[in-house]
Amino acid sequence: MNEQQTILITGAAQRVGLYCAQRLVADGFRVIITCRQSRAQWQDEPLENIEVLLADFSTEDGIQQLIDTLARRQIRLRALIHNASEWMNDDNAADAFQQMFMVHMQAPYLLNLACAELFDPDVTGDIIHISDHVAQRGSAKHIAYSATKAGLEGLSRSFAARLAPRIKVNTIAPALIMFNEGDSPDYRSKALAKSALGIEPGPDVVYQSIRYLLDNPYVTGTCLDLNGGRNLK
Repeated sequence: MNEQQTILITGAAQRVGLYCAQRLVADGFRVIITCRQSRAQWQDEPLENIEVLLADFSTEDGIQQLIDTLARRQIRLRALIHNASEWMNDDNAADAFQQMFMVHMQAPYLLNLACAELFDPDVTGDIIHISDHVAQRGSAKHIAYSATKAGLEGLSRSFAARLAPRIKVNTIAPALIMFNEGDSPDYRSKALAKSALGIEPGPDVVYQSIRYLLDNPYVTGTCLDLNGGRNLK
């Protein structure tokens, strides 16, 4: 693996995003992640071989600052993975929709437009959007979240058409991947029962999906469902 091949993952300071970043480092890639603010634990335990760029996607200026940094440093990308996500309910409807629109749609849209010229011209590139299973079925309790994730999937298909054949563009739509520490036994049981496979798969399945899309030269404009068979229930 060419150690100079660079992968940028947005919103990868913890959980699934950080796990995938660490696995890609182990695969020999140079990995850059973005997050809103530095984590206190990184002072004592710095992230090994992962560069962190602070980026706030809640405003257009915040998005543009990241674009300017990438351009100024002349970073050549092998892949761009849009993992940044915002989870809000619909209580403060206008504010919630605006914030999730910025993170799920505006930031990927502007980054894709700007970063298309930053991809290594000698290697087929990849843009991967991390969506959500709920985008395909809707949610009565999280309307803005599911709508903006569905919008992200629409962006993915359009960019796949625009950037082919130089850059492949695909979506991964996970359902349950891993529980939070505070999730109750009752919640866990109900969540597991929603899928045919009935397991908490862990973050490795997302990494495996990313590797599949990176390694397969004949896949673009698709959405890879990662839901354990929720559509079967």
